[in-house]
Parts: sequence; structure tokens; C-alpha cells
Amino acid sequence: MKTRLFLPFILFLLLLTGTPFASAQFETPVIKEWVVKETNDNGEVEEVEYMSLDGVLVHETDPALAPQPPVVQPGAVTGMPPSDAIVLFNGKNTDGWSADDGSPSQWIVKDGALQPVEDSGVIRTVQEFGSCQLHVEWATPATVEGDGQGRGNSGVFLMGQYEIQILDSYDNTTYPDGQAGALYGRSAPLVNACRKPGEWQSYDIIFHRPVFDASGNVVKRATFTILHNGVLIQDHLELSGGTLWKSKHSVVPYEAHGDKGPITLQDHGNPVSFRNIWVRELAD
Repeated sequence: MKTRLFLPFILFLLLLTGTPFASAQFETPVIKEWVVKETNDNGEVEEVEYMSLDGVLVHETDPALAPQPPVVQPGAVTGMPPSDAIVLFNGKNTDGWSADDGSPSQWIVKDGALQPVEDSGVIRTVQEFGSCQLHVEWATPATVEGDGQGRGNSGVFLMGQYEIQILDSYDNTTYPDGQAGALYGRSAPLVNACRKPGEWQSYDIIFHRPVFDASGNVVKRATFTILHNGVLIQDHLELSGGTLWKSKHSVVPYEAHGDKGPITLQDHGNPVSFRNIWVRELAD
């Protein structure tokens, strides 16, 4: 009888202290932020924000601190939409897509592929999604121009917020958290599974959205599982914050938003092509 009376009191104390029921008490990574005064190319002194995740600088280029992901050769992969999928691009038109401001998209359809044109800006789905399974195929130009982040650069954003980097990472060295398959600025891919420039590649993404409380604090982080050309590159990754670029060594934190948002394709000034895009909505 005494044990039964004491148990509710124990539960009350655990709830009061937030242990172990406080889902917002995240363990990793350890995030540190600081500001450095630097002189820019115009000779002006400005404040630049820096960030480290578990002691590693965002966009770290030193291979001793942020080694390049091992290279693997992907096998042949097909990705036809299942019967319950919502087809977002069928190779014929841009129906269901708009520019970022809601105006008609300037992207074109050529040879069954969706492509940006000069200064066309991002393209986003009119329909919005939360947790989902997303399949998208993409190809960088067969003729290589530029290097690092200037080579076949684009991205696919979940809820218009969270970027999976698209980049020609075939024999192309850049900071690991910005190569193909990275959660931009947050998590490098486990391996580099890129095909050669000009070849079609695929992402299969399992995404569960973040949850925010009434005060705008994240109480459940977003998670990503990603296969690149059929190879696992993000293994139920718990996203530590936002992926939008903030400075050369920093990305934004979580910012509260709604339960659904658009799927967005980036126009980064490189002619990356897309095809066979479909999505399946998932329960949270």
C-alpha cells in the first residue's frame, strides 16, 4: 500500500524536474557559437558568426578535423512512384509548382526534365507537406565547370526550411557538411555515393517534421533518413537546428513554423536538372 501511494509522488517529481520526460533535453550535438571581427574583401571590418557542432566548425575544410566521406560506387536504382504517391513532376509541365513569392514559375521543362533558367529563382510546390517520404532524381551538367561549391550546386528543401544539399561531388572536394547528401551545415553524409557528372542520381528521403511548443521552442527535432542512389547516407539523423546559410561558418537555429510547408528546389546559378519527383505523406 505504501509503495502504491509513493509512486505517484515519484512521477510528480520526475515531471516537475523534466527527467526523463522532457523531450526537449537533447544530448547531442554540443553547439557553440561566437562572433569574430574580420576584414572583408572591401577592407571593411565586420562581425562574422561562427558555429561548432561537437567541436567541429561548420563548413570545416581541414581534413584532419572533418574528413571527407568514403567514396562508394552505387548500383543501378529505379524509383517509379508507388500507387499511393503524389506525383509532383511528371516530365510534362510545371503544374503544381510556383516561384517562391507564389507567382508562376520561370523554370522550364526540357527533354522531360525540370530545369532552372538564368535568374529564375527557387521553385516550390503549391501543395504543402509535413512528415513524408520524398523521391527526387537530379543530374548535374555533363560538362564540368567550376569546383567546390561552384560545381552543380542546388538543393532540395523540406517544408521550405531544411536543405539536403545537391552538388556534383564526384571527384570534387569541398567542406563535407556541404557536399551532396549533406544536411547543409549540420551533417555530412556517411559516404560519397555520387555518380559521374551528367548521370541521373536519386535521393530517397524519409523525413519527420519538428514539433514546437506554444512558446516556439522545439520539443521534437526533425529526423532524416536518406538514401543516395540506393546507398544509406543519413541514418535517422536527428537534425540539431536549421540548415539555412547564415555566414561562412554558421547556419540558423530552429525557428518555429507550421505543421506543413512546401517542397522547394533551389536555383543556385548552376543548371541542375530534375525528374521523377513524388511524395508520400507520413504520420507524425
